[in-house]
Amino acid sequence: MSRAVAIVGSGPSGCYLAQALLKAAPDLRVDLIDRLPVPYGLVRYGVAADHQGTKGVIRQFERVFERQGAGFVGNVTIGEDVSLEALREAYDAVVLAAGLSADRTLGIAGEDLQGVHRAGQLTRALYEHPDAAPLPELDSRVVIMGNGNVAIDILRLLAKTPEELAGSDLGAVPSDWLARSGIEEIQIVGRSPASAAKFDPVMIKELAKLEGISIRVLGADGSDDPEAAKKLAALEAIDGHGSGARRITFRFGLTPVELSGPDGHLKEACFQDGEGNTVVLPCGTFITAIGFGAEVGLPRDLLIGEAVDREAGVLAPGLYATGWFRRGPQGTIPDNRADAQRLASRILDDFEGAAALPEKPGRQAFPDWAGAVGYHGWKRIDAAEISNAPENRCRAKIASRDAMLALALQKEEVSQ
Repeated sequence: MSRAVAIVGSGPSGCYLAQALLKAAPDLRVDLIDRLPVPYGLVRYGVAADHQGTKGVIRQFERVFERQGAGFVGNVTIGEDVSLEALREAYDAVVLAAGLSADRTLGIAGEDLQGVHRAGQLTRALYEHPDAAPLPELDSRVVIMGNGNVAIDILRLLAKTPEELAGSDLGAVPSDWLARSGIEEIQIVGRSPASAAKFDPVMIKELAKLEGISIRVLGADGSDDPEAAKKLAALEAIDGHGSGARRITFRFGLTPVELSGPDGHLKEACFQDGEGNTVVLPCGTFITAIGFGAEVGLPRDLLIGEAVDREAGVLAPGLYATGWFRRGPQGTIPDNRADAQRLASRILDDFEGAAALPEKPGRQAFPDWAGAVGYHGWKRIDAAEISNAPENRCRAKIASRDAMLALALQKEEVSQ
C-alpha cells in the first residue's frame, strides 16, 4: 500500500498538483474529485472559447491520468455525496483545489435591476456549463465593469463577428446569441488608472485583429514602471483602431456609484472620477467582471482564517489548499503550477514525518459512490463532443449534466 491523496477540484491547480506529486512519488494513490462529470474546471469552463491555444494545456493534464495513474472521480460533491470530514478520515492528505467561482458584487444601488449581469454567470452560460442559467437578452449599449482578463474576454467575444469565432468551441446556442445580439456600443470601465489595470497586454493587442469595430481609449495615464508601460503601450496601439460600426471605448479611474432605470430596467450607470465629478453612461446591459469568491459548500473563509500555515497551503494536519482557493482570485494558470509544485514538496515532507502512522484506505472507503464518473467515462464524453463538432468548431460541448452522465456511465468503472 501507499499514501492516498484526495484533491478536491480537477482544474489546473488540482492537475498540476497531481502531476508534481506523482512525478516525485509514483507509488502514491492520487484521486482528483470533482462535482462535475468532466475534468479540467477552469480550462474547460473559464478559458475563453476562442483561446484554444490556452486550452491546449489539457493535453498535458491527460498524461496525469493516462500515464501517471491519477484517478478521476467526477460527479461527486463535497458536502453532499461525501463530507470533508469523511474524506479526511479516508485519505492521508486532502487538498482543496476547488478554485473560486462565485461573482463578487459592487455593493451599490441598482445591482438587482434587469440588465445587470455578472461575469461568472455570463461566461458559464457562454461556455455551456451544465449548471448555467440561460443567456440573458442584451441591450445595444453595454458597459463592462472591470479591467482584468475576464473583462477583456467578454469584450472580445461580444465584439467578434461570427466568422471570427471559427475554430473555437463556442456552442450553437451561444454562437446564435452573439450573432443576434445587436450590440452597437461597448464601454469597458476600470476603477483603477490604466497603468494599474489587471489585463495582460497581449489580450489588448489581440483586439487590433478584429474587424467591424472602432476603438477609443480615454483617460489613460502615464507610468515609468516597465510592466505598466507595456499595458499603456498596448492601449495606445489600439486607440483609433478600425472604423467599424460597433464602437468600443476604454475608460479608467471611474468608481461606480449607482445603477438606475425606470420600472426595474437598467437605463444608465453613474460613476465618479478621481476629482469627484459625476460621469453617467447610458446603457441597458451592465456586466460586472470584478473578481470571484468561494461558492457555498466548502467553508473557505473559516478554513483559511484558521490555517496552520496559509502561505504554505497547510490548513490543518493532513488538510491543504492550493491555487485560488488558497491565495484568492489572483494569478494565472502558470502561477497555479508553481503553487502546486511548492505544495507537493510540503505534502511529501509531511508524509516522511508521519512515516510511522498507518496508511489510509483512500477511495476504497467509498465503495458505494453512486453515479461517480471515472476517467474512461469522461473520455466517452470527450470523444462524442469532438466527433460531433460542426465544420467551423473544434468540438460540440454537451451542456446537459444528464446527457453527460448517460454517456459517461455506460458500463462505467471508477477505477481510473
